[in-house]
Amino acid sequence: MKALVYHGPGNKSWEEKPKPVLKEQTDAIVKILKTTICGTDLHIMKGDVPTVADGRIIGHEGVGIVEEAGSSVTNFKKGDHVLLSCITSCGKCEYCKKAMYSHCEKGGWILGNLIDGTQAEYVRIPYADNSMYRIPAGADEEALVMLSDILPTGFECGVLNGQVKPGDTIAIIGAGPIGLAVLLTAQFFTPAAIIMIDQDENRLAVAKSLGATHTINSANENAIEMVMSFTNKKGVDVAIEAVGVAATFELCEEIVTAGGHIANIGVHGKSVTLHMETLWSRNITITTRLVDTVTTPMLFKTVQSNKLDPKKLITHHFKLDQVIEAYDTFEHAANEKALKVILTA
Repeated sequence: MKALVYHGPGNKSWEEKPKPVLKEQTDAIVKILKTTICGTDLHIMKGDVPTVADGRIIGHEGVGIVEEAGSSVTNFKKGDHVLLSCITSCGKCEYCKKAMYSHCEKGGWILGNLIDGTQAEYVRIPYADNSMYRIPAGADEEALVMLSDILPTGFECGVLNGQVKPGDTIAIIGAGPIGLAVLLTAQFFTPAAIIMIDQDENRLAVAKSLGATHTINSANENAIEMVMSFTNKKGVDVAIEAVGVAATFELCEEIVTAGGHIANIGVHGKSVTLHMETLWSRNITITTRLVDTVTTPMLFKTVQSNKLDPKKLITHHFKLDQVIEAYDTFEHAANEKALKVILTA
């Protein structure tokens, strides 16, 4: 089969790889129909995720058809149409029993990280009963690809960890797909104001169309001064970091109000300065999280009932064998006006 393979920072190729086979009877082999590229994949390509080894097939999102299921898989069979979760869960370990699936002792975020992933013609899914969702007839595959990762990530790591409440003023730093997923799902809780901060005018315009009440282009505006002007110099109740670089996390530290929350989502490959000299007395809560996908079933229902439309985040379509071109588009998002891309087998 063909797959997108990582060969160290800045080095990837579309090449022939062996088709996966069952290793455990709890596995399923899935033929990929649609997949996508995540911002985390770009961090991998930069060398920010050292657990990813040379030769790894990248990708942790997608929908497909079950090609083969192990004898211990009871919820799925050959031919089933399935959504793949970015998080693998054994369902039995101490962390899974706490619903911290991201820290599953035998799973967690392993797809496209510790085992081969979904940017390929076929993928092996361990613990398939707990790591896939059946897709009903007539469902929109492209919308559901957004449920593999970005929607639960934005909701769990940003909105829930940030404890967004009705009437809050929140700021989302980073108007990429994850930041926009935060924007969409934060509106479940009717915050009074949603400030979106980015350096890409196109993405800010999209954010405005999706419900942002204020947008700030930090490339040519003083984001701190603008936030303070919007909030009577108090700052925001929730500052959500959705980029993964030091400058954006430190911006969150500057704009959060006393008693507020900083919710980190971004994948940080380098250290960040924690300004305890200004934060120690301000009752600030700082949270980190790797998505657990515990909210995927709820979000699935929300998408199916047309209360949430993640297809608005899709801007580009490619064939799976055009994945190198798709990466180039995604890596130059500002010039290409790219958000999420869909790769179709």
